[in-house]
Amino acid sequence: MRWEPFRIILIVATLSCLVILVHVRQPQARTRQLLGLGYLFGLSVILFTPLSFDGTAIYVMPAGVGQVNLSRLYLHGLGFIENIILTIPLGWGFKRHFHHYPLLGLGLTGLLVGASIESLQYFMSQHWLINRSSDINDVIANAAGILLGGLVAATCQFVAQRRKTSVADY
Repeated sequence: MRWEPFRIILIVATLSCLVILVHVRQPQARTRQLLGLGYLFGLSVILFTPLSFDGTAIYVMPAGVGQVNLSRLYLHGLGFIENIILTIPLGWGFKRHFHHYPLLGLGLTGLLVGASIESLQYFMSQHWLINRSSDINDVIANAAGILLGGLVAATCQFVAQRRKTSVADY
């Protein structure tokens, strides 16, 4: 029962991979989509299964319902930084796909995504005993990572446009 989320994630990822391989003909687009799918697969496994990664090893967490922290702020430390780094590619992808989406909106989207992840972890821990904790610090870190990824993407987009403009002027 605890491995049902992993099975669901694996089935969805496998079917998505097959769709990409069959329908996407351009090699660059196919590679980009497969890399994005690989990232989302890894992120889903880390967030919604009993598998955990502590920086050096992967291990199976014991069955349990996890803990909930809605009030103790701990906005530093390795766990907080890991959560930021984990969601930077998500922010990058949001901003690259939705070019004109403002950074403030992206920050609010980050808060919504972080709250959704933590809520889903809570409910999945209650139902499947995956032992995932729900933490307000993770919501803030996820939002910061998404915003940071979006900021990097917006900066890259701005620099690329400036280069095109300066090359066209010559």
